[in-house]
Amino acid sequence: MIKVAIVGCRGRMGQRITELVSQDSSLALYALIESPERQDVPESVFGVKILRDINAIKGADVLIDFTAPEATMRNLEVCLKYRVRMVIGTTGLTPDQSDKIVDAAKHLGIVFSSNMSVGVNVIFGLLRRMSEALQGYNISITETHHIHKKDAPSGTAKSMAEVISNSTQFRQVPIESVREGEVIGHHKVIFDSAVDTIELSHNAKTRDMFAQGAVVAAKFVAYKDNGLYNMQQVLGLV
Repeated sequence: MIKVAIVGCRGRMGQRITELVSQDSSLALYALIESPERQDVPESVFGVKILRDINAIKGADVLIDFTAPEATMRNLEVCLKYRVRMVIGTTGLTPDQSDKIVDAAKHLGIVFSSNMSVGVNVIFGLLRRMSEALQGYNISITETHHIHKKDAPSGTAKSMAEVISNSTQFRQVPIESVREGEVIGHHKVIFDSAVDTIELSHNAKTRDMFAQGAVVAAKFVAYKDNGLYNMQQVLGLV
């Protein structure tokens, strides 16, 4: 049985991941961690006490982290200390912070992805092929999320732009960010030419698509050697 620790367990994503892990017979809720600053925290969830000290992950197989960039960097150091593999879904990381994850993956198995949904990762593959086939088209991205999302553009939109840039002559793909209501996530890529317009879009209906992907990633990395893995690899799409 894989021992899973979850940091940020009372956040939007953390709560759903905790529930899914508790329902999976191949996984065990080993440790639940929440920030000392957070007030709305029960004593325990699913029979597991919620702790404030990240060092409680010692002995876990995998830590799932959907928090904030600074917190993820601190958690990364603790995972290195105790050799706990990681699933990182945190977005808004700086290039320097991303580089630290790359370096840490020399010593740990880490799944790091801007979006852990199966559907979105299929979209990444489609974008690669469309960008190669539709050379000469003007390409733009629009992403819409809830008003609570702190980073903009979204990590998913940045990944889409990177896929396009790697497949075309575009050095920088324009991204429009919209923050409204409680939108979970909507991404649209427009390929425009003088003769036609092609749109590729993805609309997230619930956060389960991300939470389910995180659980799949935890099962994947628990048995992997040191290295940096993405969801394309987790899902066998590459």
